[in-house]
Amino acid sequence: MSVGRLSFVNQLFYGDNLDVLRRYVKDESIDLVYLDPPFKSNQDYNVLFAEKDGTAAASQFKAFEDTWEWNQDSAATHEQLIESGGSVSDVMQAFRRFLGTNDMLAYLTMMAPRLVELRRALKPTGSIYLHCDPTASHYLKLLLDAIFGGPNFLNEIIWKRTTTKNDYTQGAKNWPRIHDVLLYFGKNAPSATFQQSFAEYDESYIRSHYHSVDENGRHFQLFDLTAPGSGMRGHPQYEFMGVTRYWRYNKEKMQKLLDEGRVIQPRPGGVPRYKRYLDEMKGVALGDVWRDISAINSQAQERLGYPTQKPEALLERIINASSNEGETVLDPFCGCGTAISVAQRLNRNWIGIDITHLAIGLIKSRLLDAFGRSVAKTYTVIGEPTSLPDAAELAHEDPYQFQWWSLGLVGARPTEQKKGADQGIDGRLFFHDEGGTGKTKQILFSVKAGHVNVSQLRDLRGVIDREKAEIGVLLCLEDVTKPMRTEAASAGFYKSPWGNHPKLQILTIEELFEGKGVDYPHPAGNLTFKRAPKVETPVPEQMELTSADATPRPKKATKKRR
Repeated sequence: MSVGRLSFVNQLFYGDNLDVLRRYVKDESIDLVYLDPPFKSNQDYNVLFAEKDGTAAASQFKAFEDTWEWNQDSAATHEQLIESGGSVSDVMQAFRRFLGTNDMLAYLTMMAPRLVELRRALKPTGSIYLHCDPTASHYLKLLLDAIFGGPNFLNEIIWKRTTTKNDYTQGAKNWPRIHDVLLYFGKNAPSATFQQSFAEYDESYIRSHYHSVDENGRHFQLFDLTAPGSGMRGHPQYEFMGVTRYWRYNKEKMQKLLDEGRVIQPRPGGVPRYKRYLDEMKGVALGDVWRDISAINSQAQERLGYPTQKPEALLERIINASSNEGETVLDPFCGCGTAISVAQRLNRNWIGIDITHLAIGLIKSRLLDAFGRSVAKTYTVIGEPTSLPDAAELAHEDPYQFQWWSLGLVGARPTEQKKGADQGIDGRLFFHDEGGTGKTKQILFSVKAGHVNVSQLRDLRGVIDREKAEIGVLLCLEDVTKPMRTEAASAGFYKSPWGNHPKLQILTIEELFEGKGVDYPHPAGNLTFKRAPKVETPVPEQMELTSADATPRPKKATKKRR
């Protein structure tokens, strides 16, 4: 099973996560799995359960699309699961009898083999957190029971992500939806790694329980030192400070506490009590309802603009509770990379997988912003084109992915992929060249995977004028002609405090591989993607690769859906 799989850590994979898991992730090599599989929770509930005959073609995956569709691919996968036998076969047959052939069944069908592979990859002490919403959580719980075994279920965690005012619709017939669900299973529940998390006491609790303050300004409260019962549990009985009782501690320990000033006798002849300081308490043990972590709002510093982005505090709690430093965290649907960024900050190793080059590019930018340039030495990207033949193959197989990948090389954001909406613009890059206080400037990009000519460059020049952009860039796979270079030069320059920058630029993929980039003023940095907050944490060194797998590359994804 492990032949050809990787033995190094901190890997970012582009590709279908099912293929990556099967081919590259070793048995029992992962300590913690977090996954937030894409699921369109705001889709009309009835649509998810509408019967389909399975003949629909699998549509192209687009960035941020998070629906699953019952079609020929999902029908074939479902048949394979049924034929494999065992508990997974049983539960999938039950789902089909109950649900029929619809998009909900497609979602469960595509999740099943991935969850099987994730269980295989987990260590005996490992655990998995599956993040979902109440629309599908009950079905996923049954599927996880079948794969992991019911006794290995540990918690259903409720995350209150918003308040009712954000989800209330006048005239609605349902209670406002304000929570997500995290299903927490262990590979072997009794052995699962777990450290209890604590929350700070609220002010009302401190006022009522820790209202006393000593001479050093430390808040404390007094606790009972007497033992419950009448010595039935072996507690000693003796006289202490003139009072005879069964005590929690032996006489030597009580005297030590007294010498340390931790015992107070409220009045002569009164029962001595223990002085417990607020600053020594861990806080309130967190349960399975999390109300203290807010979703990312429009003003949040960590907001990157990715629709399904989760707050770092949520991932920090999970990673701290269920893994230790130096252990490995896996996110097979890593999206904008929150789990990866938090794992890096908390000194965990990590593996991230995503099926879009847009997500891979965003994660690389996020790591660079948060940890600095040296972070690039700590991880490997697997599955991206590394040569012109690779780039040509990607362009042939999936033009959208080629476009996103090309734009990622220069730090640009793709435009919305709706027919007629881009108006000749494939991507944009924003910058400031007036100390960050002036007007936001923009660079427009056109990406061409096939033959290029002067007319395309002239079209881009017209778009620059129409959009009043400062610079336009043509990214192309093929070599450009001398007339195209001449046309670009005739467009003149954009002048900034840092010099003159060609108003119309041409960059080939080969030039990008060689390290050439867009010529533009960026003293304040690229503003296209919102920068992740800087993390002041030492970056661990990358482990050595095995010689047999020094330059692995995953098989091309055949499924364009997640």
